[in-house]
Amino acid sequence: MHQMLTQLKLARIREIHQDWLDRAAESQMPYPDFLRGLLQEELLAREENQVRRRLKDASFPFEKTLDDFDFRLRPELNRQVFLRYLDDRFITQGRSLALVGATGLGKTHLSVAIGLALLKRGYTVRFTTVQALLTRVVRAPGLDGRARILKPYHQSDLLILDELGYLPADPDIGPILYEVIATRYEKKATIITSNKSLTEWGRVLHDSALAAALVDRLLHHGEVYYLKGESYRLRGKPRSLEGGEGGESAPEGG
Repeated sequence: MHQMLTQLKLARIREIHQDWLDRAAESQMPYPDFLRGLLQEELLAREENQVRRRLKDASFPFEKTLDDFDFRLRPELNRQVFLRYLDDRFITQGRSLALVGATGLGKTHLSVAIGLALLKRGYTVRFTTVQALLTRVVRAPGLDGRARILKPYHQSDLLILDELGYLPADPDIGPILYEVIATRYEKKATIITSNKSLTEWGRVLHDSALAAALVDRLLHHGEVYYLKGESYRLRGKPRSLEGGEGGESAPEGG
């Protein structure tokens, strides 16, 4: 039996079938209940393995949920509104979300929370910083290499692009970022975080026209939220340590 279960790739049943046989004999378990129990164990194990694989592919920097986010510290945000982004329609309608604000305000936390929730519902998610994506693409050998690097970012159900504008941008980032956004436009969901307001993206990408086209595609089926306030990481520390942590301008939308 062990060999047959191995050939059938029923790994979980192979591990537990003897315990179930002993339990069934002791309790005189009906055959349908015995079979159903074994199959349920196998299905649960496969679902857990799939989640683990999707988590590995997603490359989240951490795992956080919306329940871990203190919306009381961000009164400009509404928890019920953000629950909408956990809905299947965020994925199936190819919608987008931009989170803008200074460092430490929870933009990455919110994006990961949305991504993690959707991943656990069976969707594929990819997380990357904009700089890391640029580095991978620039280092790729030739057009075929570039296409291989970009393929999972083009095809994932949800793509999270983190930290646009945090580091001085290479002139190549504009065309690469536009290619990704344009390819996913109206087909796949995208979240992007930035410490620069949308009006500054032209300077960040070294091309105002390209930035305008990128923002147009993001906001056609999406929203932008500006986060304001005190950094989570600097909360409670002396003000002298907060230099350079200025807040963002008034919201442009959302």
